[in-house]
Formats: sequence, structure tokens, C-alpha cells
Amino acid sequence: MSIEVDGNTIATTESGFLENPDDWTESVAKAMAETEELELNEQHWDIIRYLRDEYFSNNGNQPNNRTLLKEMSSRWGRKVSNKELFELFPGNPSKQAGRLSGLPESMRKGGY
Repeated sequence: MSIEVDGNTIATTESGFLENPDDWTESVAKAMAETEELELNEQHWDIIRYLRDEYFSNNGNQPNNRTLLKEMSSRWGRKVSNKELFELFPGNPSKQAGRLSGLPESMRKGGY
């Protein structure tokens, strides 16, 4: 599978994750989000940037939904609910946001 972004063909896995994390750009994330009928706002970008930073700065760490709740509550200065995360990323926040972040597919079960 692949997606077209800015005249480039970007290879993806069958589940939509980038085959090469180095292919990620914000334009790639936007194109991927469009295929999932998501319009990215600043809250989406906060989560995407956090996941990328955690993965690339913390030895491949891919935070689960519980960790996302705690981190976004801290960043946004209010208690963030699980429902709110699922409204932003209905396909499972940690996995869908991870895909849009250009991270490899996480093989952990659950997510909360």
C-alpha cells in the first residue's frame, strides 16, 4: 500500500503505518488523517508531537492511552477524559495517533 503526498509515493503497511519512519512529515500526517476523515487541530498536533518525541527521544517508547491522558492533562492544564481522546482519535488514540505520527505499529494489547 502507499499514499501520495506532495508528488511523492510513501509506502505504508497493510494497516496504514509508514514502512519507513523517515518518510514522515506534517504533510504526510495530514494526508493520512484525510484518508481517515480527520481534520487535525492543535490538540491532535500536541499528541502527535508528544508521541514522536517520546519515540525518538526515549528509546522507542510508545505511550499507551493512560499515559496520553496523564500527559495531555498536564500539558493542557485540565483533566482530559478518555472520551475526549477517543473523540480526537476514534480509531484508538495511542494506535491511530501513533500511525499519524509515523511510528511503527505497536504490538501491545489493550492500550489503557
